[in-house]
Amino acid sequence: METTVLIPEESVCEKPKKSFLSRLGPGLITGASDDDPSGIGTYSQAGAQYGYGLLWTMVLSLPLMAAIQEISARIGRVSGRGLAGNIRRHYPAWLLYPVIFLLVLANTINLGADIGAMGDALALLVGGPPLLYAALFAVACVVLQVFASYPRCSKVLKWLTLALFSYVATVFFAHVPWGQALRGAVVPQVKLDGAYLSMFIAILGTTISPYLFFWQASQETEEIKLSPDEQALKHAPEQAREQFGRIRFDTYFGMAVSNLVAFFIILSAAVTLHAHGITEIETSEQAAQALKPLAGPLTFTLFALGIIGTGLLAVPVLAGSAAYAVGEALKWPTGLDRKPLDAKGFYAVLTVATLLGLAINFPAVQHHTHLSPVKALFWSAVVNGVVAVPIMVVMMLMVQNKKIMGQFTRVSKTLRIMGWAATTVMAAAAVGMFLTWKH
Repeated sequence: METTVLIPEESVCEKPKKSFLSRLGPGLITGASDDDPSGIGTYSQAGAQYGYGLLWTMVLSLPLMAAIQEISARIGRVSGRGLAGNIRRHYPAWLLYPVIFLLVLANTINLGADIGAMGDALALLVGGPPLLYAALFAVACVVLQVFASYPRCSKVLKWLTLALFSYVATVFFAHVPWGQALRGAVVPQVKLDGAYLSMFIAILGTTISPYLFFWQASQETEEIKLSPDEQALKHAPEQAREQFGRIRFDTYFGMAVSNLVAFFIILSAAVTLHAHGITEIETSEQAAQALKPLAGPLTFTLFALGIIGTGLLAVPVLAGSAAYAVGEALKWPTGLDRKPLDAKGFYAVLTVATLLGLAINFPAVQHHTHLSPVKALFWSAVVNGVVAVPIMVVMMLMVQNKKIMGQFTRVSKTLRIMGWAATTVMAAAAVGMFLTWKH
């Protein structure tokens, strides 16, 4: 009779320590991509409308976001499959296909908003036609993913995370009353009105999004394929301590960077826009325009360049997570490590999702669908908020499912509590979204 030897996470063969940068990968890219142009628009509106009053949401969301992302990464690394692949193998089709459809729909709308924002931001900086710039950005993102190798693509995305720090820099060109800012970060100022609750829900929806779960889990499987001496942990439990340690470090660092940058975006909008009575900012490029006369051309330039940089980071993640989800659900070959002809369906979904997102920005499409970019973002947030809840419930069940996780179903009590807390908060946010619908 075959026996299974249980090896705790703490057991590991000693290996040379990896450098700081080499330990960063899927978690950093996932966290950074969360601060995409549409997210920048949401955070800017929060700061413009409520000043320092919503800074506390970044403190609240950090541990919740980090916990659920660590769980998604664990599922990918232990099982060797992405979330969609595991749902397909272990859960009913009536759960799988609606979730994948809603994910792709939300990602496509989000792609449209981000690509359009990038085109508008470049037009603000240099003049010219925003739609042409948007098209060039869309094509560049597709080419990067289809024709660049996975290591090269991953390296480019990792370096693009530096664009986020333009938003940290903008704050230091303005006078910040740090006492008020810190009070707003640690003392929740809750208002029980529809507009405030809707903004709170929008912040959660743009911070904890389903595409991040799918992307990070799938990137962990890519990392396994890339390293010949690494396997799914259920088949190589001796690697567990090293890999779980790396996942925790990478994920928490990436989510901390993501929330820190979002904090500074809210803060910069509060210091400049709210302080001057500008409370209505619906898009990231509107925020950049409004900053120019208030905070000077350098702040405006940094903010606009940040929109372009974060867009170049987020568009591949949005398109890629949709492609992974569809490919795994339909049993197609998937992965950025594959040649285009070896994963035609995967790359087709990636390309079509990006081009449909681009198409949303054309006036003829907007007129025919009566869907403005702002409305598109709203509907994207609605879909993300709704679809996140069942996915998070399934993920929490997955991480304790022996068929998926093998001997690694035991996770720390803290991680389990925070994972369910994140799920509960998102469920409450989804309910709140419907209750405040008319607002």
